[in-house]
Amino acid sequence: MTAQDGSRLGGKPLRFRGVTMRQLTSSAGPARRPARPRVRAAALRAAPIFFFAAALAGGYDSAARADDRPTGTSLRRDETVAVVERVKASVVNIHSERTVNPGADDPFRVTTMQPQRVNGMGTGIVLDPRGYIVTNYHVVDEVQSLRVRLVDGTNCPARVVATDKESDLAVIKIDPPRPLPTVPLGTATDLMLAERVIAIGNAYGYEHTVTVGHVSAMKRDVTLNKEISYKSLIQTQTPINPGNSGGPLFNRLGEVVGVNVAIRAGAQNIAFAIPVDTMIAKAADMLSVRRRLGVHHGLVVADKYERETEDAVLHRWVAIQRVEVGSPAAEAGLHAGDVIERVGDVQVATSLDLERALFDRSIKSIPVKIRRAGEAEATDVTLSLQPVGVTTSVTTTADTVWRRTGMRLLPVGADSVARVDRQLRGGLAVQDVSPGSAAARAGLQKGDVLIGLHLWESINLDNVLFVLNHKDLATFNPVKTYFVRDGRIQNALLVTAE
Repeated sequence: MTAQDGSRLGGKPLRFRGVTMRQLTSSAGPARRPARPRVRAAALRAAPIFFFAAALAGGYDSAARADDRPTGTSLRRDETVAVVERVKASVVNIHSERTVNPGADDPFRVTTMQPQRVNGMGTGIVLDPRGYIVTNYHVVDEVQSLRVRLVDGTNCPARVVATDKESDLAVIKIDPPRPLPTVPLGTATDLMLAERVIAIGNAYGYEHTVTVGHVSAMKRDVTLNKEISYKSLIQTQTPINPGNSGGPLFNRLGEVVGVNVAIRAGAQNIAFAIPVDTMIAKAADMLSVRRRLGVHHGLVVADKYERETEDAVLHRWVAIQRVEVGSPAAEAGLHAGDVIERVGDVQVATSLDLERALFDRSIKSIPVKIRRAGEAEATDVTLSLQPVGVTTSVTTTADTVWRRTGMRLLPVGADSVARVDRQLRGGLAVQDVSPGSAAARAGLQKGDVLIGLHLWESINLDNVLFVLNHKDLATFNPVKTYFVRDGRIQNALLVTAE
């Protein structure tokens, strides 16, 4: 409604209030009985003033009852306002800086323009009070620096922990001054067409912008270009803009149901989000302590959930599907069918909770609370670097890496590569390269520091072995290999041997 419309709609009541009591009840002698139509007209004109006067004449009791009625603010605080108030502190604004080479696409390299610094923006969702945040891969791809701004204005430097280009998701980490609030994770499987959804994001740099829309369709396959395509997205008509990428899509219960990822260029209110169920699975894989840190627990789990009614908050839990023989979990007495309720100080509701509970912990015993056949039980799981009862060792892992890549590698700390990029957590120093090997053909040299393979960082030998044994290796072999040489990050294609 425009201001002009509002004035027009408000004009008639103002004129009515201008009618005085004298005009309605004249004191100039006994009044003649008016004709019936005039009585009706007078009654109609006097009615609003009559009800107002009646409220005043009602005395103290009526006034007290009026005071008990909800105020204007409470009347306007609907479920959407309540959701935003509850969850906004778990949404962060991401600001990035990257270097763009204007001549990168010039086939003749005749461009003389210098590389330029470009600022970017995005949004993130807090996954863990310690500062783990999920966002889109394209928000952090090839950035030189990252900064996260919290809802209270606090700025924190951030680093990339893990990425998954295929799903367009990434996990970043900040060191917050205090524990951060998290939000409940819902499910996209029971979303209904036309159901109301709420987006919060860093739209065009306008931090914590709130927009509201509805679910337009489910399971949309979207292709942006030859390299980027998405499967089974949520389509909404929620207004989404650049900067919203990586931000949450909430249902009216305040549960995250999606991660906003893309809009249809040239269209109005056609936006897409990655289902939260996909995000949970991918983020759990990215934070997998076995893959990233070589920490073994021996659990194979499944995410379970139920909603008793359409308006009920989703109940999520993690059930053990399988326990590997001889693993720390088996030694602790965990069985298939057990429900994991708590690991350390983390309440476990998803597989992501399980991985983040174990992440950044030293190799030691950790208390685990489970529910078995309806009964609560507790045990301690002693994590290990290598599977118990399995003959795999650091020596055989190193031999496998040598045989398949031709490199002897030695782990080094973050201080060895911090001058290049403070987001790096360490790497693997190349101690030797076998002549004629895959590494030699790729141009890798002794003294290089290996920091990444394909989509994953490489800070220990298990990280390398994970990539070499990946079930989808054939789809990304040769493997794009990232390494530090002469103070710069470089890359090469490594054709791994079987």
